[in-house]
Amino acid sequence: MKVRIRFRKYGRMKFIGHLDIMRYFQKAIRMSGIDVCYSEGFQPHQIMSFAAPLGVGLTSDGEYLDLEVHTSRSSQASIAALNAVMPEGMEITGYVQLADHEKTAMSVVCAADYETWYKQEAKVPEKMRDFAELNGLLQKFFQEPAQVLVTKKTKKSEKIIDVKPLVYDFRILEPQERFLFHPAFYLDVCTGSVDNVKPELILEAFFGFAQVEYDPYALQIHRKDVYYMDADGKRKTLLQAGVEIP
Repeated sequence: MKVRIRFRKYGRMKFIGHLDIMRYFQKAIRMSGIDVCYSEGFQPHQIMSFAAPLGVGLTSDGEYLDLEVHTSRSSQASIAALNAVMPEGMEITGYVQLADHEKTAMSVVCAADYETWYKQEAKVPEKMRDFAELNGLLQKFFQEPAQVLVTKKTKKSEKIIDVKPLVYDFRILEPQERFLFHPAFYLDVCTGSVDNVKPELILEAFFGFAQVEYDPYALQIHRKDVYYMDADGKRKTLLQAGVEIP
């Protein structure tokens, strides 16, 4: 039996890396009494996989892991059992059963969307305070050109790529309380094992175009959710691939 779990990551837990999150969930699943399946062999391990790993320092409302279980309590009971062993900064928000033929979250992810704003302690450049000016800059940087060429660096090399087809939406969000009354950025980008675009790459390129220093430590990047394409070509959240267990 396959189940998919959605969880939030916020507060101090944003500084915990992906490998440690994986180790923690292995313990939390045992502590919560989830009837998880183990692999066969000399060193059995829980049959689990995560969707798109989240970078250190980022927060999220839409993180996912898939589990294989022998049996399962109801979705509500399973969520309650898991949240009972979660630390502050981690919260289980969804638990659904998947069809046996359903592929893993990692293999079907196609997109993720983000909101980014300046942290409370950060010094906000004057140009980044003006909603109208930012909109004008974004139109010249992203909306008007046929191509948006960005240098993508890896540990071994760097190459110039056109990110225009890989960024599905990029816009400025009006100032509001949760953005500390400054404009914020919304990004909807391609995410997956073949093509993967990090929001930091696009933001750094835009800041360079705007001639504003890009300070990654001044910005809070928040992942809203992760998506896949169903058989009809409709985009849905990963949780919508399953059904709640009564």
